[in-house]
Amino acid sequence: DTQCVGAKAGQAGQFLHERIPCQARQGHHCQSFKIDGEVFNPDFRQIVSSTRMVINFMLAGKLLDRPELIEIGKHGLDYVEKVHYVADKQSYAFTVKNHKPDDMIQQAYGYAFVLAAHAAARTAGATQDDSDIARVFDILEQRFWLPERGAYLDTINADGSVDNSYRGQNSNMHMCEAMIAAYEATKDKRYLDRAEVLSETFCRKLAEKANGFVWEHYTVDFEVDWDYNKTDPTNIYRPWGFQPGHQNEWAKNLLNIHRYTPKPWMLKRAQELFDGSWDLSWDAEHGGLVYGFGPDKKWCDSEKYFWVQGESMATAALLFKATGEAKYVERFVHLM
Repeated sequence: DTQCVGAKAGQAGQFLHERIPCQARQGHHCQSFKIDGEVFNPDFRQIVSSTRMVINFMLAGKLLDRPELIEIGKHGLDYVEKVHYVADKQSYAFTVKNHKPDDMIQQAYGYAFVLAAHAAARTAGATQDDSDIARVFDILEQRFWLPERGAYLDTINADGSVDNSYRGQNSNMHMCEAMIAAYEATKDKRYLDRAEVLSETFCRKLAEKANGFVWEHYTVDFEVDWDYNKTDPTNIYRPWGFQPGHQNEWAKNLLNIHRYTPKPWMLKRAQELFDGSWDLSWDAEHGGLVYGFGPDKKWCDSEKYFWVQGESMATAALLFKATGEAKYVERFVHLM
């Protein structure tokens, strides 16, 4: 219920407030720390972590009515725009060392979170207009968008050339999520429309090529690449196999789009992705959803990751709201 969610969010927000913003007054957040809070690798920043912290503080502050969390989020957003962003290149550094841009390879995966961070700031009332959201969207439109494919390319090299060795779903999934957030923050329908295009591309067109699930990796022509990282199923960014967590994130995206522009296929596909991945990846002995399964429907990575359980909880809640089916409450509880 709302009280339970608020309590859990409060606990998480307090943890973030105490442990992560150890240098927030100087405008940046620590990203690497041990379980006891000890900081390590203090000079390194990565754009995904920098932006995700902004999102967390902005939305936690909004949800819990705690303006001090929003202020911490503002510090983080300033750092993204003043340190990660390189004005003369109109580009964001993927990594920063000693507060100077380091890796300038452009990753759509990183830009998705930059867009989501600005959307979170707008939602939290930390920014006064929609201009930064529009600016990031325009960069994506000019450099990454592939209109003939209904998808974003993944990587642009530091010299500006496009890396045509790989196309993937993960960056597009997070881009879809960011577009929904941008719509919610601005009510500009072009963002919702783009989210719908992405969901149709990956959850219908490309899923038809992969037995109904969303495969991780594709060729430059968006054909399923069954062999990419086959010998590295636990790769942290590009693992081989079907990822139950990603099936459920796509289901979540579909349900969030469905709230604003309902279409029967969205709910149907959301249920197919969630129910199908649950049946194949739930660990009946120990609990929890495993990390990956192969085309043969056998587990290829039996590890348990927190984000898989968290995303699946959100999707189960949305599925219950959309369908009223009690099994989604049961699955939510199993994941708690």
